[in-house]
Amino acid sequence: MDFATPNAARLYDYFLGGASNSSIDRELAHRISEAAPDTHGYVRSNRNFLRRAVRHMVGEGITQFLDIGSGIPTLGNVHEVARIVTPWVRVLYVDNNESAVNHSNTILNGDPNVLAVQADLRLPDHVLSKAAEFLDFSQPVGLLTVAVLHFIPDSDDPRALLANYHSALPSGSCHALSHATGDFDAEQMAAAIAAYEKDNDRLERVFARTREEVAALMGDDLELVEPGVVPTELWRPDGPRASKSGAYAALARKP
Repeated sequence: MDFATPNAARLYDYFLGGASNSSIDRELAHRISEAAPDTHGYVRSNRNFLRRAVRHMVGEGITQFLDIGSGIPTLGNVHEVARIVTPWVRVLYVDNNESAVNHSNTILNGDPNVLAVQADLRLPDHVLSKAAEFLDFSQPVGLLTVAVLHFIPDSDDPRALLANYHSALPSGSCHALSHATGDFDAEQMAAAIAAYEKDNDRLERVFARTREEVAALMGDDLELVEPGVVPTELWRPDGPRASKSGAYAALARKP
């Protein structure tokens, strides 16, 4: 583990209350929280959406998942949520950070149905090649790109990248995404991003997008599931609204 610089995966883990983070991650988290006090709520709302999306997909009969930009699988991640309903679920976690992947596999402790691999979302052929070694693409797959697409600049054409993944998905597959936005509180989101990026050249930049831009990422080949593109905490909530949102969420199905 490289603890000399902050790490986005460990930072996210800290905001969720996990233990897979270091003092330098916590220092950055505190600076972000000072600049944008709702950050903890944003992260919790995002994780709660992931759980609901996974439960929905398992309910649709999906038993294998491709989680791209997974970070560190801890505190109620995909395999833990899915296995409450389907014990034999299979999950491939993908992240571009070697440290996060190595730490993830340590946590997973040799589980034969769950694996973390290093690959970059911006190289879909590479990611899909690794996925095909672990998942069965003749059966529906649950694709997750949760809180990762806002690290992809327009110059990398995130919609075109996702189209490559969508084309590889068999009928009956689903794609769940969430994405940071400034639509609800532009000032606080800008402050959070500025605190995150300040003096941290090794961290990915963040590109908050509007509802229209997030909706466009789903492309034309998938059908949005109700309620469509909404604030994370309003996507099929299973309890009272707990926090203010800093992101949009959506889930779509491939016919």
